Amino acid sequence: MTHQADSETWLLLDSRDVGGIETHVLHLARGLRARWGRVRVVFYADYGGHPLTKQLEEAGIVWECLDGSLRGLYAALCREPRLLHTHGYKAGMLGRLVGRWLGISVVSSFHAGEPGSGKVRLYNTLDYLTANLGVAIAVSSDIQRRIVGGAHLIKNFVPVAPQKTERTSSIVAFVGRLSYEKGPDIFCELAQLLPDMEFEIYGDGPMRAMLEERFGARVRFHGRVNRMDDQWERIGLLCMPSRHEGLPYAALEAMAHGIPVAAFCVGQLTKVIRHSENGWLAPCENVSALGSCIQHWSDLGEGRKVAMSHMARRGIELEYSPDVVVPRIIEIYQNSLLAGHRPKSPMPGASK
Repeated sequence: MTHQADSETWLLLDSRDVGGIETHVLHLARGLRARWGRVRVVFYADYGGHPLTKQLEEAGIVWECLDGSLRGLYAALCREPRLLHTHGYKAGMLGRLVGRWLGISVVSSFHAGEPGSGKVRLYNTLDYLTANLGVAIAVSSDIQRRIVGGAHLIKNFVPVAPQKTERTSSIVAFVGRLSYEKGPDIFCELAQLLPDMEFEIYGDGPMRAMLEERFGARVRFHGRVNRMDDQWERIGLLCMPSRHEGLPYAALEAMAHGIPVAAFCVGQLTKVIRHSENGWLAPCENVSALGSCIQHWSDLGEGRKVAMSHMARRGIELEYSPDVVVPRIIEIYQNSLLAGHRPKSPMPGASK
């Protein structure tokens, strides 16, 4: 198979909603179009009006949905994209299998910091075990260690928003999926421990009904918000009480908007947050220690809060912006294309 210099790079994912992976794909697509060439976001299946598509269209990014079958993926990849970059375990396993068969260079990003449970745990394990069918990228050192055959460690990244005003909000916010590994129950416990502060949750998930019933009088639940851009301006501090993490986009986006982060020491958060400089870190699941960090932020004078806001934004500019990270991803693409794969015969049954 020959790759045309101006052919598209495909970003493949299997997705129903907007979360960290989807945010990454949006930022990556923008960065690649500016620095690398034509890019297309490909959804493995159509689950009915994905909320990411509107943002892709606003950014001028081409997208399409496949029919959710291996045969459909095979037929699509026969159009010979320049390179396939997969995101998530299902897209990763299937994309590497079909891409390798067709001789397409495949790069896979591994995002999930939590091992998962049940079927998800099994799928994540299979994803790690088949990583060597392509080139692997891990967003944290913990994830990197799990991947068979090795992986490049590449940071997540976000564009840095221009700061409109000095931040004076007193709201402590949780942004993310309301599931056990993210610790929304701990966030609500903190709200009970600190009754003089405003606590708000942006997100949805399996724990929402239980948490809203127990803590609805104390914590404001906004539900799912597809775009946080307009919401960051009203938040003073982001709290991330996660039990497991890779490199969470919520933390990077908050800091890019000048919002410091108080979090547990999990995943790559210890690399992003410098304690008492641009945020705070507490031992994992130590609720009282994290509560003390939030109280310390609340007690700061306005001048110190403004200084921390600037430090948060500056840290993203220097280490986690598209200008810093996207060129490293492009270098991996170039090396993968140089290594290449030889095309094979059609997959059995795929073209029937």
